[in-house]
Amino acid sequence: MSEGGATPGATSGATPGDRALDAFLRLVAGKGFAAVALRDVAQEAGLGFAELYRLHSDKVSLIAAFLARIDSEVLAGTPSSVDPEETARDRLFDVMMRRYDSLKPYREALRALRAAALHDPLLALAMGPSLRRSMAAMLEAASIPSDGLGGALRQNGLLVIHQAVSRVFDKDETDDLSKTMASLDSRLKAAERWSQLFDKYTINRKSTASAEASDSPAA
Repeated sequence: MSEGGATPGATSGATPGDRALDAFLRLVAGKGFAAVALRDVAQEAGLGFAELYRLHSDKVSLIAAFLARIDSEVLAGTPSSVDPEETARDRLFDVMMRRYDSLKPYREALRALRAAALHDPLLALAMGPSLRRSMAAMLEAASIPSDGLGGALRQNGLLVIHQAVSRVFDKDETDDLSKTMASLDSRLKAAERWSQLFDKYTINRKSTASAEASDSPAA
């Protein structure tokens, strides 16, 4: 048996890309990120090194593939229509909890990746675009716009929430991830309050600017 045990979801008929990703996650879970080389992944996956290199030229590419896999699993569970009774916060809570459910089988690999990013700022920087894409996908799944300046702010805000909740998730051994749910709910409520205050401030600023413009004498 490989170090780290079998990767959840791995099948004997998996594509070379899936085999490479499953092998990478097994090795990272068992040895840590820094100790794993691309050649190790190729050997573990039963692939030639050139074949693996065509798929993934570095380990950051494998991390991006992992995040994309999780994104796909979460998006597959997204309802086709929006429930009018649900708030945006409720929808985002459901989406993010589906994400943590999908991540649960990979917890050891995640811990190793987070530890590596904590000690390697360049790795953390390289992972940033993929993480923000994931957060954009989660926002869109919750029917919350992720484009433009406002969308960029929402992506970064959700990423900050996700990173904080992930520290709870790492240690949450409850079957229903109740500790993770409580942490996520608390942080989303706080973010909602700040968003409401920001919207109120923006509206007031626009009203003031409009009033000042109407009071100004014509040129």
